[in-house]
Amino acid sequence: MKPELDSAVGKVFRRVVPLFIVMLICNQLNRSNIGYAQVHLEADLGIGAAAYGLGAGLFFVAYAVFELPSNMLMERYGAKIWLTRIMVSWGIVSAATAFVTGPTMFYVLRFLLGAAEAGFFPAIIYYFARWLPSSHRGRATALFVAGSSVAAAISGPASGPLLALHGSGGIAGWQWMFGIEGLLSVVVGIIAYRILDSRVADATWLSDGEKSALTEEIEREDQARAAATTSAKAPSRWRLLLSPTILVLCGIYFAIQLSIYANTFWLPTIVRRIPGTTDITVGLLSSLPWICAIVAMYLAGRASDRLGRSKSLLVGALLVAAVGTYLAAIASPWWALVFLCVAAMGFKSASPLFWTIPQGALHPLVVAAAIAVINSLGNLGGFVAPYGFGLVKQATGQVTYGLYALAVASVIGAALVGLVRSDRTVQPTEHPPLPTDPTHSTERESQT
Repeated sequence: MKPELDSAVGKVFRRVVPLFIVMLICNQLNRSNIGYAQVHLEADLGIGAAAYGLGAGLFFVAYAVFELPSNMLMERYGAKIWLTRIMVSWGIVSAATAFVTGPTMFYVLRFLLGAAEAGFFPAIIYYFARWLPSSHRGRATALFVAGSSVAAAISGPASGPLLALHGSGGIAGWQWMFGIEGLLSVVVGIIAYRILDSRVADATWLSDGEKSALTEEIEREDQARAAATTSAKAPSRWRLLLSPTILVLCGIYFAIQLSIYANTFWLPTIVRRIPGTTDITVGLLSSLPWICAIVAMYLAGRASDRLGRSKSLLVGALLVAAVGTYLAAIASPWWALVFLCVAAMGFKSASPLFWTIPQGALHPLVVAAAIAVINSLGNLGGFVAPYGFGLVKQATGQVTYGLYALAVASVIGAALVGLVRSDRTVQPTEHPPLPTDPTHSTERESQT
């Protein structure tokens, strides 16, 4: 790589990637902090378990509905302006949750939060595609995605002390939490506007030689992809839905998402069963499963790279999740936390392992569209899991049966992995060549 190009890439990694990680941490805090406020929302506003679960899930409905329009507007206005808009709007909506007065307002704000956040991941990956050569995008994306696990680990320690401010200034602790964490996103969004540039040519922090080298390399890659385009075209999403392989992959990812989001929104409630816990200790203890998950994800990724056996490792991860979840359902509160740490190591490791499989099971020209379908349907677990847990808790007074259901779902997911054949049987469709945007595939793959 040319010295100027190497220097430019290094500056992007030092200036932009850390900012995006901070933005993702804010994103995860505002998305999942209601888990720490659940008992307070019920006590102060009468938002019961079922209503809380429905509100948590409505976020994902709005996220799915507004993702495509958000992506289109981002391409029109540029990643800099659109990322700033996304951050500031979700921060305002999250802060407004401090003024919730009942279930209906809670539902509306959670839906609006999903609409505000829609398109965040694709916008980040689009930015990488316009600012980094393909040889460096994978590492940048990996560093960015790792921020979600870091955010999950620090959300408890960050939210607990804010909840402990209860009564200060006559304001409830959960109102302090929503207000401060929401306004933090607004501040970071404003900082992002000052740091980010929409085009390489606008970056005053790059020398002229670095700008030229970076622009020429990205343009060269774009032209190479355009030249490689054949008359084959990926089939429509409706056609992909008829493929047994795609449906099996959707089922596996749905099972993974069930565990991830059930724990995201209900883990603090489960931890509160431990005698003597406070808002601060619940926050600290709730971070333990996510810390264990970070270690497990790193080890699973290394094992996958070295052994090349992603399917076997995925089966193992899902079974670990199933066993840990089942034991958490039958154990005492302290032991339940230990087993939830085991479960988190399984289901969090399963997610990155899963996304290596479609690339081997599907035709290359189908992968981008298939990933969009799998991601869209699989993410319905983000709605079903919190809402289902809420219904179970309201009906039984506990989440035990919800944990049983998660364990069963993980076992079913592990069984479905065995049905996926790496034969690339889903084929593209023959069509006349069409102009292509080489960033679209990368954008869609970002939603993993």
